[in-house]
Amino acid sequence: MTNLIDDLGGVAAVARMAGVRMPTVSGWRGRIPALRCPAIERESGTPVEELRPDVTWARIPDPTWPHPDGRPCIDVAGPPAQLESSNAK
Repeated sequence: MTNLIDDLGGVAAVARMAGVRMPTVSGWRGRIPALRCPAIERESGTPVEELRPDVTWARIPDPTWPHPDGRPCIDVAGPPAQLESSNAK
């Protein structure tokens, strides 16, 4: 598996997309916290389903969102997701 953060442009680019500092992204060790995925999808166009395929995602129709199916949300009624809230700083 390739390093997703490198594929998205590196630590600095992902930090800008996620609205966090570079050391925070470095601490993710290549695994983007689920709570940061929507912001990265909005900026990069990479669907959250590719960023975190282990999370159950739902889409809310939103014509202003870049994905044709709308805005992503974590499906809390689905199987438990690994939110890693402690890493979502």
